[in-house]
Amino acid sequence: MKQSLIALGAAALLAGCAGYGAQGITPGQTAAEVQQQLGAATGRYPLAQGGTRLEYARGPYGKHTYMVDLDAQGRVTGWQQVLTEANFNQVAVQPGMPVDELLRRLGRPTHTRSGGWQPGQVWSWRYDAVFCQWFQVSVVDARVRDASYGPDPLCDIDRDDGR
Repeated sequence: MKQSLIALGAAALLAGCAGYGAQGITPGQTAAEVQQQLGAATGRYPLAQGGTRLEYARGPYGKHTYMVDLDAQGRVTGWQQVLTEANFNQVAVQPGMPVDELLRRLGRPTHTRSGGWQPGQVWSWRYDAVFCQWFQVSVVDARVRDASYGPDPLCDIDRDDGR
């Protein structure tokens, strides 16, 4: 009996790990098969020619977001982990871009805030970074104003407020 419980617990742990990333997703799979493997999508975005992009925001502190692209028939054409410096720097964010396109490229932000010295909002994405930073985008009137990297406040261990 005890061995059965241990085996059941190990199987549950492995099943939980298997659903984290999109590494097992292959072209031609159906949307239902993707959902069975990864669970419910955290976002859905329309693509050209009737396709759909499924967002799977993952991980502690939201450092990984997998986008799975489906064709008009609901079959996988590919996937990628979009929260990377290479993606941020190459084509992901451009000034003037509408926020729906920003969300289609990067998925939901880890954090949003309003106020401060500039109008609009600042959207921030955590990602696996060598220098404890996050990617930030200024959004004004539903369009990207600019983007940059900034220090991630979770890494601020030398605080002045005594906490």
